[in-house]
Amino acid sequence: MLPILNSEYVLSRPDLHISKEYLNYPEKVLQFGTGVLLRGLVDYLIDKANKQGIFKGRVVVVKSTDGPTTEFSSQDNLYTTHIKGVAQGEKINRTLVNASISRVLQSNADWAQVLETVHQPELRVIISNTTEVGIQYVEENISNGVPASFPGKLLAVLWERFQYFQGSADKGFVIVPTELVVDNGRLLQEIVLQLAAFNQLPAAFIEWIKNNNNFCNSLVDRIVPGKPKDLETLQEKAGYTDSLWIDAEPFLLWAIEGDAHIKQRLSFHEADARMLIAPSITPYREQKLRILNGSHTISVPLAFLGGLNTVYECMEHSYMHSFFRTVVMEEILPTIQDICPHADNFAQDVLDRFANPNIAHKLISITFQESSKMNARNVRTLLRYYERKHTLPPAMCLGFAAMLLFLRPVKEEGGKFFGARGTEQYVITDDNAAVFAAYWKEVKTADSAAVTQLVQQIISDTRLWEADLNQLPGFAETVSAHLLGMMQEGTLAYADGLRKAVK
Repeated sequence: MLPILNSEYVLSRPDLHISKEYLNYPEKVLQFGTGVLLRGLVDYLIDKANKQGIFKGRVVVVKSTDGPTTEFSSQDNLYTTHIKGVAQGEKINRTLVNASISRVLQSNADWAQVLETVHQPELRVIISNTTEVGIQYVEENISNGVPASFPGKLLAVLWERFQYFQGSADKGFVIVPTELVVDNGRLLQEIVLQLAAFNQLPAAFIEWIKNNNNFCNSLVDRIVPGKPKDLETLQEKAGYTDSLWIDAEPFLLWAIEGDAHIKQRLSFHEADARMLIAPSITPYREQKLRILNGSHTISVPLAFLGGLNTVYECMEHSYMHSFFRTVVMEEILPTIQDICPHADNFAQDVLDRFANPNIAHKLISITFQESSKMNARNVRTLLRYYERKHTLPPAMCLGFAAMLLFLRPVKEEGGKFFGARGTEQYVITDDNAAVFAAYWKEVKTADSAAVTQLVQQIISDTRLWEADLNQLPGFAETVSAHLLGMMQEGTLAYADGLRKAVK
């Protein structure tokens, strides 16, 4: 029988680079959330720094969901991170044991201990990932037991800290939410201050929150699939059992808005250049939105209607691999290089990530809210491309046409619209599905005039797009021709025919 991964075991394995000194480092970070993203990104970076002798601090974690924490405590909070995938064109496959977490407390059962953690003067950082809905205002009295919302819990923790250290100016926190919300730090601070006012807390405390705590906007990016399917085989190879084992892709990015003070507090950033602290994270958000998210949105309808099911399948498919590369490197990248200084490297990283065989990213999932994503991620890129080159991006025009075909319903049932891929039907999960259904209702066959009119009406509908795309020279004609061709020949057959014609 294999031994369990715990402190005694790791200390017997010098190759795991975890010393007794490391296990006795003080708690410096309070983390709300036990999810795999935090463990695979934030805690990974802290562990990396600790092993380099940089940060020398551990993380006490608050689990907000009900249920025991024995899965963590039974392993002394140790777990394996298996990094596998493609980076800079090379395959990566390595494992490490993470020892950054000191304790995991359950918020309801251990609330008194959660509050006591902030009595430690060396605890100076608060991290969170409570999903996007976690950063919302909930009107509640924080003195009536355990607050239900994350901002409520955070306010209670800050109030405890303020009282314990009698409002000391140097005992504030650096607070970094990682929820995928734009300006997450600013939003969280606004909610906490609003909640403090509702609770009628002293003016001196409210000023202390404003002046002695740093709420930092941040952006995180790493795919952490979690527990692998072949865990038993991996454990045999590792020589121990680990119920907390997680997989993670090689790529990571954590961009934080901050100054020299923030860099000093978050000194673990020194262990990895991919953790970036800068005055503004707008360029990093822009490159992620345009290159990663935008290329997904413009490419996936074409691939899905062509019979493919995952992003990895696209990268193994000759035409779709070429399509993704063209969209990323030749059409999106040139539109943001002047505002995103690291966009070239990021673009190559994105293509490597798409080619990761260990991540089964389903195309149909990416099509959720396809039309609104197209507007947010790609309309501005289309306009920028034309402004810079005075011509249209060919692949993106084809992808836009494929989106229109994807949003063509074949039936409505129970308030839902269904599209068709051959004989297979799929749910069109899009808040604008009824709008597109109304337009498509007038198109019965692959008639050139009807299709052209359909495209002109849709692309000029400013309920859908931030600009009237009918004003973009040649766009209506190009998209109409592509849409008609795909309706007559099939998506990938038509697209591949285009490529051969160009050659």
